[in-house]
Amino acid sequence: MPLYVGLMSGTSLDGIDAALVDIAEDPSIPARLVDALCLPLSDTLRDGLLTLTQASRIDFTTLAAAETALCEHQADAVSQLLTRHALSPKAITAIGSHGQTIEHAPDGTPPYTCQMDNPSLLAELTGCCVVADFRRRDMAAGGQAAPLAPIFHQAVFGHANRTRLVLNLGGIANLTRLAPDATLPVIGFDTGPANLLIDAWHARHRQGPIDIDGEWAASGALDDALLSRLLEDPYFQQPPPKSTGRERFHLEWLDQRLDGKERSADVQATLAELTAVSVARAARPFVDAAGTDLIVCGGGARNRHLMQRLAAHLPEVAFLACDDFGWSADWLEAGAFAWLAWRRLSAMPGNLPEVTGASGPRVLGGVYAP
Repeated sequence: MPLYVGLMSGTSLDGIDAALVDIAEDPSIPARLVDALCLPLSDTLRDGLLTLTQASRIDFTTLAAAETALCEHQADAVSQLLTRHALSPKAITAIGSHGQTIEHAPDGTPPYTCQMDNPSLLAELTGCCVVADFRRRDMAAGGQAAPLAPIFHQAVFGHANRTRLVLNLGGIANLTRLAPDATLPVIGFDTGPANLLIDAWHARHRQGPIDIDGEWAASGALDDALLSRLLEDPYFQQPPPKSTGRERFHLEWLDQRLDGKERSADVQATLAELTAVSVARAARPFVDAAGTDLIVCGGGARNRHLMQRLAAHLPEVAFLACDDFGWSADWLEAGAFAWLAWRRLSAMPGNLPEVTGASGPRVLGGVYAP
């Protein structure tokens, strides 16, 4: 079957995820994950990208340098994946590249979304066809341009008899509702921060960017007053369609809600609880008494403490592993963009208007020949 590569660099800014995916021309045959890898970002590149996401003014030379460095990193990830399987670039039908989101403002005037990417250079460096710029066509049609993965979730996880919720715990958490009744729409939206604030607070106070297994959060005590202040942000009450990112939820946002007397470990515990509570509140209206499964993907799925808190808030839900469906929690998002590249080359819509709020289905992405 044709092979595609999906590239994803998410809000967490931890690395380039590259997924090699086998996709048949027949839509009834499910896509199959062949292999995947994560190529970590260098500290210099990560810090440069983080600075760009927080800059009020951007120097275009700096922007171009960072974009080129990111593209070279993407090409390296593709090269390593192909070398692993002794594949030539001609064996890849297309690369689906999401790019690195710098700013996402679907409710701006005018609405805009900016993904740092250079698909022309990526095609040159890899010798592969590249499909990129997936988001702006949906936004041009009046949509939020995010999340885009729910249409892929529908193809991979849909079930005829049970409601399924797919939760991606990346930097931002997003939730997809798949109903067994085909007449009901797929629902998908960003619930709020997942790992973004947890990682940023850990990086400020501890060695390293990740609270492994949520051990530091588990050592702290929940600050109920702080949690209440965090949950007062209007985004948590806003109905879907909605999407968000680092431009709204960041350390300065958190600092404005601290009174300065909190223990750092207690803040970490409270940030983990913020993710668990905001996800649970968003999911609860879609829990079906006849049976509901929750499939968790993204880096947060490896955070033991966070998963325990989610289970405590959603005891009526059955937690399923992505691995049960032939997909790793780490590579589902990258796999989605390989699949969206296939949709683009097949001239099939890549968005769900009921999810993004677009005026109709749209074929997403531009094609860059090798």
